[in-house]
Amino acid sequence: MNRINQKLAEDKKLLSIYFTAGYPALQDTVKVIQDLEKNGVDMIEIGLPFSDPLADGPTIQESSTAALKNGMTTTVLFDQLKDIRKSVTIPLIIMGYFNPMMQYGIEEFCAKCQEIGIDGLIIPDLPVAVYHEYYQETFERYGLINVFLITPQTSEERIRFIDSVSNGFIYMVSSASVTGSTSGFGDTQESYFDRISNMNLKAPQIVGFGISNNETFSKATKTAKGAIIGSAFIKHITNNGIDCIGDFIRGIQ
Repeated sequence: MNRINQKLAEDKKLLSIYFTAGYPALQDTVKVIQDLEKNGVDMIEIGLPFSDPLADGPTIQESSTAALKNGMTTTVLFDQLKDIRKSVTIPLIIMGYFNPMMQYGIEEFCAKCQEIGIDGLIIPDLPVAVYHEYYQETFERYGLINVFLITPQTSEERIRFIDSVSNGFIYMVSSASVTGSTSGFGDTQESYFDRISNMNLKAPQIVGFGISNNETFSKATKTAKGAIIGSAFIKHITNNGIDCIGDFIRGIQ
């Protein structure tokens, strides 16, 4: 069973952390992953930086720009992660845009992910219909779960199609804005959480965007299986360095 599905089966609310590979420094990637696991994080999203990150807010954009300047590439990331399964057991997901994966070669990218122990991918600019028609067979052959995003504006028809194609969890974006742009949840978001919960989808939902502390984590996971934190974590390591990761995680759960 894929590590993501094993984790989803646990009787707890899950905390997933997103960070940008190669940030703050190029060689920080592995240490960040190891420290996140040591501090009790359930899953990790490893951001593959891209020069045109359409879904990312200023904080993640800036970290991506810095990582690219540091020298981060797809090949460098794979090299950094080649021995990651000797020290890390929790699910690892690469989150990135489709262009760098196509440049690397889809088959080659998936094969490399399987080789080093990546469990899934989040590709915001890969439409579910395109994935289903052209790439699903390849991803599944290499044991990769592809995670799709929904927003408050996503139609019920599309959500149910995404649910039918999904074999892991659904990334439930808390708003229609970019990452890091909200600070808490109002009635609109909570109504959206309830609406999705009442759809009784087969795939669990994990909420992202706008989660930065214990209060927002608790609200996001009231009806969902877990929550994802990205911008707030990147701000923390920008301001405090990567030796204070435990302080951030203790403030969430």
